Amino acid sequence: MFVLKSISADHKDLIHDVAFDFYGRRFATCSSDQNVKVWDLSEDNIWKCTASWKTHSASVWKVTWAHPEFGSVLATCSFDRTVAIWEALTVADGCGERNQSHWVKRASLVDSRTSVTDIKFAPKHLGLLLATCSEDGIIRIYEAPDVMLLSQWSPQHELDCKMSLTSIAWNSSRAHPPMIAVGSDDQYKVCGKVILFQYFENSRKWEQVEQIDSIVDPVHDVSFAPNVGRSFHLLGVASKDARILSIKESKTNQNQDINNSINDKQLTNNQLQRYDIETKGIFNDHGNRVWRVCWNITGTIMATTGDDGYVRLWKANYLSYPSNWRCICKLKIDPEDQIPLTPSIINSSTGPSDLNIENLQNQNNKTPYYKFGSINNPNIPLH
Repeated sequence: MFVLKSISADHKDLIHDVAFDFYGRRFATCSSDQNVKVWDLSEDNIWKCTASWKTHSASVWKVTWAHPEFGSVLATCSFDRTVAIWEALTVADGCGERNQSHWVKRASLVDSRTSVTDIKFAPKHLGLLLATCSEDGIIRIYEAPDVMLLSQWSPQHELDCKMSLTSIAWNSSRAHPPMIAVGSDDQYKVCGKVILFQYFENSRKWEQVEQIDSIVDPVHDVSFAPNVGRSFHLLGVASKDARILSIKESKTNQNQDINNSINDKQLTNNQLQRYDIETKGIFNDHGNRVWRVCWNITGTIMATTGDDGYVRLWKANYLSYPSNWRCICKLKIDPEDQIPLTPSIINSSTGPSDLNIENLQNQNNKTPYYKFGSINNPNIPLH
C-alpha cells in the first residue's frame, strides 16, 4: 500500500520549493511569505514543524541541504539577490526528544546583481561547495575552506552564460569529472536553453563543453540522475515537456591519443572533451509546462510535476533495446481536497499507473490519508 499524507504547511503565500535531507526524515519548505519551515518525522510517523523563521526580505525561491557529513546546514536564495547559509543548533530535552530547532545564519552571499534563482551543494566528495545561478546569467561557485567555520565562504569561479538562468544541477559521479548543467528561460535568446560545464583538473577551470540546441523552450528545472555505474550521464529537463537526455563522451575523444594531440596540435581542454547528446524520451503527458524533475536514489525512476496537477513517475524498460521510458504511475489527490501544485517536486515512491484514491480520515490527528489501488501495468519490470 502507498500512503499519501497531507500536511498543513501554514505558509501565508505560495510555496516555491520543498527539499528533503539526505535521509528523507526531514524536509524544508520556502515561500513568498519570506519564511522557511523545517519538518521532522517523529517516531509515530507524524510530520512536525520543528523550526520556522524569516530568512529573506523578499520571496524565497529555493532551499537546499548540504550533505550531513557537514552538519545540519541549509542554503536559501531569494528575489532579494542574496544567498543565506543556515546551521541548526538542536537541544534535546531530558527524555531524548528533539525540541524546536534553532537555526543560525552563518553567512550571506551578496555578489549577485539580480534575483538568485537556484542553488545546489556539490556532491560531498568535492567538499563543501555551493553553486548558485541568477537572472544576470552568471554561475557562481563558493567554497567553505573550513567546514567548522561556516561564516567564511570564498568565491572560486564565475561563469557567464550570457542569458538569464533558472536552475542548476551537479553530476554526482566520482568516476567522471565534475559537471554542472544549467537551464534558462531567457525569452530573448533562441539558442539552446541547457548548457553543460565541466571542470578540468589540469587548468583548474570550468569550461563550457556543450549547449543543447534541441531545447529552445524555457527550462524550469534540470536534474542529473545519480550515477550507479553507468558510463554516461542521464539528465532530466523540465520545460514545456519532460525530457531525458543521455550525455556520453564521444567515441572520437575516447579513441584519441590525448598526449599526442596536445603535443602536435596544442588543443585546449574543452576541445578534447566533447559529448554525444541523445534524447532518450520526450513526454507531453502533463499537457503544458513541466515545473520540476527529480530522481530516486538509484537513478532509475524520474518524477515530474506539471500544470495538470499530477505527479508522474517514469521508468525505463531495460528488457527492450534501446530502453523505453514510460509512465508507471501518476498521482493526484481527490478533487474535493485538491490544491494547485506549486513548482515544488513531491517526494514520492514508486506507485501504480492509474490511481483510484479513497480518502481515509485518521481519527486521531485529523490528517487525511489516501489509499492507492493496484498496479495496472504488470508487464513493466519494476526491479
